[in-house]
Order: sequence, then C-alpha cells, then structure tokens
Amino acid sequence: MLRLALLVAVAGISTAAVAEDVSVANGARIAVIGGCHDCHTVGYGESGGKIDPAAALKGNPVGYGGPWGVNYAKNLRISASTKSEDDWVTFLQTFQAGPPMPWFNVHAFTEGEMRSLYQYIKSLGDVGEATPADVPPGGKFLTPYVDLGTPIMPKG
Repeated sequence: MLRLALLVAVAGISTAAVAEDVSVANGARIAVIGGCHDCHTVGYGESGGKIDPAAALKGNPVGYGGPWGVNYAKNLRISASTKSEDDWVTFLQTFQAGPPMPWFNVHAFTEGEMRSLYQYIKSLGDVGEATPADVPPGGKFLTPYVDLGTPIMPKG
C-alpha cells in the first residue's frame, strides 16, 4: 500500500513538472489551446488551424465592434518585444481588454505557461506592424470590423 501511495505521489510530481515545462514548444501549444491564434493570427481559422509563421500572432486589422466601439486583436509580437519575460508575466496576470478578448482566461494561465508563451512569441522573429488603435463608441473607424454587438431577435 505504501508503494502504491509513493507511485501516485511521484506520478503527480511528474505530471506537474510536464505542465510547467517552460519552452518554446510548450508556448506554441499554449498559443493553440489558449485560442491566441484564433484572433491574433490572420487566416488561422480559414486554414483549418495551420499556422503561417510569417503571420503568427501579428494581430488583425479587422476589428470587433459593438457598444464598446471597435477593438482589434493586438500584435502580440510587438507586445512581447517591449517587455522582459518577468514583465510579460506581470502583464498577463493583470491586463484587461475589451470584448471579445477573454483576458480573464489568460489570468488563469500558470506562470510556466505565461513564460512559455513569451518564449514562443519571441521565437517567431520579425515583430511586424502595429494593428489599428481601438476606436471608442461613436469614433471614426477606418478598417472593416465584425459586428458583435447587434442582437438579432426572432420574429414571433
């Protein structure tokens, strides 16, 4: 019985160690399962989840509009390039963003996942250009956007 308890304890430590593996490869995995590419990589969804390294996490010039105005998926390469790894972790633990960004989900990443994501983003190379600035409600927008704020009610 003691041997079984010891094996279970060791297996738990091994699982935790794998989950906290800080690496570029784990960061690439986190970017996929965390949904980062869904909005921050142009063409990701249309390609069936194929990642174009030249476009990966460079943001999207098509915005997301609603009562909050128009928000854009930021160029994460630029965001990471302006921060140290420790600053990146603090940023991910504390930032808030407008819809549809699920910033509260990012707060649930472990520190190891945040560090891995940073290392992955930094490994992608050229940072590219900034995405358009967010536009407040009633402001002038110059790019296309997806309307997320107009509910369509059924007739009846």
